[in-house]
Amino acid sequence: MTYVDGFVAAVPTENREAYKKHAEMAAVVFKEHGALQLVECWGDDVPDGKVTSFPMAVKKKPDETVVFSWITWPSREARNEGMKKVMEDPRLQPDVNPMPFDGKRLIYGGFEMIVGE
Repeated sequence: MTYVDGFVAAVPTENREAYKKHAEMAAVVFKEHGALQLVECWGDDVPDGKVTSFPMAVKKKPDETVVFSWITWPSREARNEGMKKVMEDPRLQPDVNPMPFDGKRLIYGGFEMIVGE
């Protein structure tokens, strides 16, 4: 069954192009290690909430933009094997492809797909 890793982050707005390059490089690596698709979305209609919201969840600062991303995998097993290889891949090490955002405020999780149209 298809498996999805989901991510939400706050990226400095001025780092949009750096983030895009980072994500494009990462997409190649993830696909080489079994991912079916990597999608990156730059927020342009992400409202602040009163109780909860994407901006609140990532502690977005005024000069940041919320990014919403996901990676699809053929299965959880493929994801577990692929993610291990991705984390060891030298092309995604911080000295080669640094994250252009604060990784401490990245929210992520793995999800079993139950509806996919």
